[in-house]
Amino acid sequence: MMRTNTGHRSSHRPTAWPRIGSAARCCALALLLALGAAVAAPRAMAAQLHVAVAANFLGTLQKLAERYRRVSGDTLSLSSGSTGQLYAQIRQGAPFDLFFSADTQRPQLLDSQGLAVAGSRFTYAVGTLVLWSPRPGVVDRRGQIIRRGAFHFIAMANPRNAPYGAAAQQVLTALGQWEPLNQEKKLVIGADITQTWQFAASGNADMAFVALSQVTGPGGRISGSYWLPPRSDYQPIAQDALILARTTQPAAAQAFEHWLRTSSAAAQIIREAGYRPGAP
Repeated sequence: MMRTNTGHRSSHRPTAWPRIGSAARCCALALLLALGAAVAAPRAMAAQLHVAVAANFLGTLQKLAERYRRVSGDTLSLSSGSTGQLYAQIRQGAPFDLFFSADTQRPQLLDSQGLAVAGSRFTYAVGTLVLWSPRPGVVDRRGQIIRRGAFHFIAMANPRNAPYGAAAQQVLTALGQWEPLNQEKKLVIGADITQTWQFAASGNADMAFVALSQVTGPGGRISGSYWLPPRSDYQPIAQDALILARTTQPAAAQAFEHWLRTSSAAAQIIREAGYRPGAP
């Protein structure tokens, strides 16, 4: 019964309809909140993975990360350096979720040391070594400039830390030029492959042994001049990745690894960067 305008309270017990209405309103509000939470759930659950990546693969992984973000909503925070430096940081407890190495040796060591998720290690790319100069006409397509010695400096990454530096040393050894160039002090050693590329790009070195991915532009175009050493002159630069045992987001890390291993879009990005995709 409704209240009167005189303020007189009815002697009859009020009906339950108003109370039912309040309960319904509460239920409706709860439902709206639940629906809102459901809609917001994918954004709230989006992960940020911390990834250690060898310097030669940084640019390629940045492209892969952007494509994956559009697919999954997850983001990758990338830390780059030489494989040896990153391996040392991981051994010292650096909080990475994944490690993209420029070789197979360090991931194998981490696996054997119990610092990787069992079964997560795989070859994601196979790299190609190139001798490159930003200036046309400096490097001939047969690499004869190395034997002629008509240059001041060749840059290469430190062979102790960087697999591409080790490959460069193997090529120079096969040519019989490793010892002569050392004696003539014509070798400039970079801390990693990025610094090595910078030596040549800035003109501080006439040319540099770098990763093909670093000098490959859109459509596979390579500016400047270059030589591709025979693959028989250096060990294959197979590059392994793995999920680290200390990851706090194993499901997100596994999802990204699965995408990388199975996505045709990922394989295309890797090929366009000058690599051969690894085995799925």
